[in-house]
Amino acid sequence: MAAVLLLLGATATSAAAQDQVPASLSLDEALRLALRNNPRLMAARNDVAVADWNLNAAYGSWLPSASINSSVSWQGAGEQRFGSITADQLGFQDQPSFLFSSYSAGINYSVSGRTLMAPGQARRSRDATLAQVRSEEAVLRLNVTRAYLEAVRQAEGLSLAEQELERARFNFRLAQGRQEVGSGNAIDVQQAEVNVGRAEITLIQAETGVRTSRIRLLQQIGVTLAAEPALETTFAVTEPLWTADDLYAIAAGGNPGLQALRAREESSRYGVRIARSAYFPTVSLSAGLSGFTRQASSTAGQEAQAIAAGLARIQQCETLNGLVSLLPTPPPPQDCSTLGTPESALEAIRAGNDAFPFNFTRQPPSVGLTISIPVFQGLGRQRELESARALLNDTRYQVVEQELALRADIESRIAIVQTAYESALIEERNQALADEQLRLAQEQYRLGLSNFIALVEAETVKARADRERVLSIFTYHDAVADLEAVVGTPLRNP
Repeated sequence: MAAVLLLLGATATSAAAQDQVPASLSLDEALRLALRNNPRLMAARNDVAVADWNLNAAYGSWLPSASINSSVSWQGAGEQRFGSITADQLGFQDQPSFLFSSYSAGINYSVSGRTLMAPGQARRSRDATLAQVRSEEAVLRLNVTRAYLEAVRQAEGLSLAEQELERARFNFRLAQGRQEVGSGNAIDVQQAEVNVGRAEITLIQAETGVRTSRIRLLQQIGVTLAAEPALETTFAVTEPLWTADDLYAIAAGGNPGLQALRAREESSRYGVRIARSAYFPTVSLSAGLSGFTRQASSTAGQEAQAIAAGLARIQQCETLNGLVSLLPTPPPPQDCSTLGTPESALEAIRAGNDAFPFNFTRQPPSVGLTISIPVFQGLGRQRELESARALLNDTRYQVVEQELALRADIESRIAIVQTAYESALIEERNQALADEQLRLAQEQYRLGLSNFIALVEAETVKARADRERVLSIFTYHDAVADLEAVVGTPLRNP
């Protein structure tokens, strides 16, 4: 069938980064554009990126986790309370304000059956997501093919409407010619003029059908067809030679819906293993380092305590010297002046207070190993395991159901394609007979051997035969497209 022009008006759009439409748009090119630009398919493909990151995160669960924490705080001056006792009662008076800082660094590693199996489950979930995307692509191919076929069919309908209008005008001129020579009448002329008006209405309706079909094709492709590309793909009716067994063998490995179910079955099978892993022990290893600082706003209290302690030592020494001097042969007295608090000790107190914020006092490191063996958890694990098994069985039944439905669909759609093919052959023969009938009716009417009613009837039969012929061709290709969608692969070269 001859290629027809696809005339589209410029359509405003806010979409960005769309492909340019070529001057001639074939079905293959329309499918390529749709697979790259259809919004619904692009949204479905986003799920693949999420599934990839789920897989990465599952592998990441095999790695240890690490954390670093730091804090800074301030405590104002005043009397503190420790339970029912105050700092003043403990002898700590004139408490200054304090600045605190601390850090801690830790590493933790935990491994369990679920952790070890998480990448396998994520990989199967990703396979299921990819299968679902392929299913969406198959649906899109079918929708674009149908929209393309409908656009071509409407364009062919427009061509037929133009031909009908031209024939109606020819009959009108023929009736006028007979009236002028006196062999016709005004009724025939008026009837012919009415037929011209009806043909013009049919033409307007056909033009509307063309515009509507192009809008639907634009919607399915997902791009702005601002140019005027031609639909270059032709569709011929060829005898279907496929067998149900051959097509089922192809569909068993290519039907997107079946592949998606099988991917879900594999994911459910792994889900049973994940649920069973809840009975396995969990091993955890942890290690950590930490440190702190504390700096008072004033060291006067500490220095006073140190000086008081030195004076107490001196007083105790002098008291001991006095007691020792009472002995019959007392030893030399101890030099008590050396027991006082030296200035270096006070300097050490001041230097030790200068710690905030980074002069940390490190605390002892820690390392821990924990092994947890689940014994009884209220039958929750068994419930999850049984639920996973039930889901697996449900998915298996769905796969079997889909396989049965697939074989039934192939059998029925082959029969539909065969019927459409045979109908197209019959309509082709009917169209040829209608052509000859119209030619004879026009000749007889011109010679005055028949009336105008016979000519109108022949014209009606011709118009119906043309439309039925076009309808049979695209009914055949619609049936083939449905069969391709079931099998999951193209079956004919349009």
